[in-house]
Amino acid sequence: MIKGRPWASFRFAMGTVKATISVQNCLTNMRPFFMLGLATLCFAFLPVHAADSRPNIVLVIGEDMGPDTGAYGCKDAITPNMDRLAKEGALFTRAFTHTGVCAPSRSGMVTGIYPLTWGAQNMRSKVINPPHPFTEKLREAGYFVMWPGKTDFQGVSEKNLADEKKLWVNYSKQPLGKLTDKPKEPFFAYINDTVSHESQIRASDKGHAENTTALKPTDRRDPAKIELPPFYPDTPEVRREVAHYHELVTAVDYTLGRVLDWLKAHDIEKNTIVILTGDHGRGMPRYKRSPKDTGTRVPLIVRWPAQIAPGTVREDFASWIDFAPTALTLAGVPVPKEYDGHCFLPTALNPPKYAYSFRDFMDESFDKVRSVRDARYRYVRNQAPGVDEAGKVAYQEVGQTMQALRKAQAAGTLTPTQALYFNPNRAAEELYDTLTDPWEVKNIAADPANADKLKELRSACDAWLTRCGPIADMHADELVKKGIIQPRDPKYEERAKSGQANEAEAPKKNAKKKQTK
Repeated sequence: MIKGRPWASFRFAMGTVKATISVQNCLTNMRPFFMLGLATLCFAFLPVHAADSRPNIVLVIGEDMGPDTGAYGCKDAITPNMDRLAKEGALFTRAFTHTGVCAPSRSGMVTGIYPLTWGAQNMRSKVINPPHPFTEKLREAGYFVMWPGKTDFQGVSEKNLADEKKLWVNYSKQPLGKLTDKPKEPFFAYINDTVSHESQIRASDKGHAENTTALKPTDRRDPAKIELPPFYPDTPEVRREVAHYHELVTAVDYTLGRVLDWLKAHDIEKNTIVILTGDHGRGMPRYKRSPKDTGTRVPLIVRWPAQIAPGTVREDFASWIDFAPTALTLAGVPVPKEYDGHCFLPTALNPPKYAYSFRDFMDESFDKVRSVRDARYRYVRNQAPGVDEAGKVAYQEVGQTMQALRKAQAAGTLTPTQALYFNPNRAAEELYDTLTDPWEVKNIAADPANADKLKELRSACDAWLTRCGPIADMHADELVKKGIIQPRDPKYEERAKSGQANEAEAPKKNAKKKQTK
């Protein structure tokens, strides 16, 4: 049975006759002497998938990319292909991932199970007995799976992940190249553009020019005119990196354009679902690694011709934990009972009331945060006393924006809003009204007027953690001791001692400042 559905439908063709048969009706509503024959008829054609009309699914990911597109109202965005996709399909205004960093985010997406449940909550840990990727079930059901490039699944096996791992569309920073062959249908095709990753935001001017080779002169941003969040100091270095980020999102947009052109060239647009998203917030301080909206709210734009009306705006929750059950449901594959998400396409039968997130070890930097978000309010539970929100992540410390924040911290020139990032005395509970406080900097948990909402979201958090089970509460050292994860990478211990990332991770020292245009 498909999770969230009263029955599963299977379609088959026999000559010119097509039928849709409800398996539940087959096995319970018919007379006993028809049951065996009819059940055989229901399933006999499944392996063949004759006249298979199931949709192709294309998943396009911009790495470290938040909802910074024109369709989402970002004034610094130049994203014509993403905006076009939104006009032709649905824009999800409440799309989230479950954590603000790549590997735990991806591991939940590919397994359909919260990482807290199976020990994958700490950034880049290798779980010894992880769940399997949902694409295995797609392949078993007859889908051709293409998964080139990044995986980063916290130990999830990639042995049977895909049928093909070759890049089927070149990224925008590469030459266009020749048109690759049309794959066998139905197919699931993944593409992850790393050009917008944290490491590229702080790249040298030469590296940035190579990353953005597809951009036209009119796609360039003037750093002096870029909008800064209130938690950043206004310095040329910060403006340079924020401008870089927005230009890199435009580079991802060009890659999306190539994907759309590839579908059109093969004349398979009509039966293909295109999903555009990001794995978490932008790769900059107080965005990436944060359990708040800046770190976990992602773009989600979906085009499905004839199934989703053009210009649709969806305000229900859709999360990265939902991708696996959604893909399986669309493929007609029963969703495993252990999956945590729901199918949100073409609509959601039972939209969830909350979205959940967490923050544990970020590389070598310890923290423990659990969070629940409803349509308006965010509840944050801080469980690591004496730890500030910034942490001390050597990989993040090499960025110019982080260095500007550290410099202002040392000089005592941080504004009260900026200083919150470095407060080691965080309240045990925080509550934010995201409607009136979209940056989530005004904690209203202590206001008696919000007592009922605080109680509601606290209970929702408790219930979620209970569902996740005891592993959700374990420290990384305990996970290692119990044989749940392998010992963590020694480089994290080295970083914790030195406070430095290695040279390969740091930006070029001769990087020139970007000039105001």
